[in-house]
Amino acid sequence: MKSRISASIFTALLAFTNPAFADETVAIKVGYMLLSPSGTFGATINNIGTKIDTKNDINLGNSVQPTGEITLNLGDNIFSFGFIPLNFSGSSSLPRPITYNGTTYAINSAIQSELKADILDFSYGYYLLNMDDLPSRLQIAFETSVKTVNIKTNITSGGITSNKSATVPIPTIGLRGRVALADFIGLTGRIGYLGYSGNSFTDYDAQIEFSPIPTLGIYGGYRFLKIKVDASGILADATFKGPHAGVFFRF
Repeated sequence: MKSRISASIFTALLAFTNPAFADETVAIKVGYMLLSPSGTFGATINNIGTKIDTKNDINLGNSVQPTGEITLNLGDNIFSFGFIPLNFSGSSSLPRPITYNGTTYAINSAIQSELKADILDFSYGYYLLNMDDLPSRLQIAFETSVKTVNIKTNITSGGITSNKSATVPIPTIGLRGRVALADFIGLTGRIGYLGYSGNSFTDYDAQIEFSPIPTLGIYGGYRFLKIKVDASGILADATFKGPHAGVFFRF
């Protein structure tokens, strides 16, 4: 009898210390992202314009902006909406002449420049593997997404500002995955890419999640975005990459 009671107590303690809760339906992440730019952008009229280097020509600085994502899990289906605002600015004395939006700026011109891009990310995924109710979690989903890029560039020189903007939806396909020990600590990742008609979007994201309680935690990770746009007189072939961190809620 004593051995049976001891075994029952041990089993209860094991179940208590190793919970296997299924994933919550809704997850909300909010945080900050620090991204550094590289590559080129430009604004053309009648296909005439210069590809401007973000570092060598105009010395764009880093973007530090809030970011957020809402995820909805319904069985083997996952829906998500993410918002990534980018805002890069810089000033320089031009090392070479450039033509932007029909205006030519001479060498050594003093200019201020800005590159903004608000990215709206609507995604749907289907779990090919969904082990979410065990102490060790393993989830892999096929994902389709539409990234709507609202991009705006401008250059100011001599008190006169010239700007150009465009809105381009770019679909991607890829994978989303998660490996975790219950809801305590986990590694999540996401990759996606697609290109069409001179436009493309590449998205890599890796995060470590730590949640001392199942419904609340913190995360940190690294994001890599490569955006290529050729639309409405906007040229962009740029990479943005860097760390991000924040908090998340699950219920």
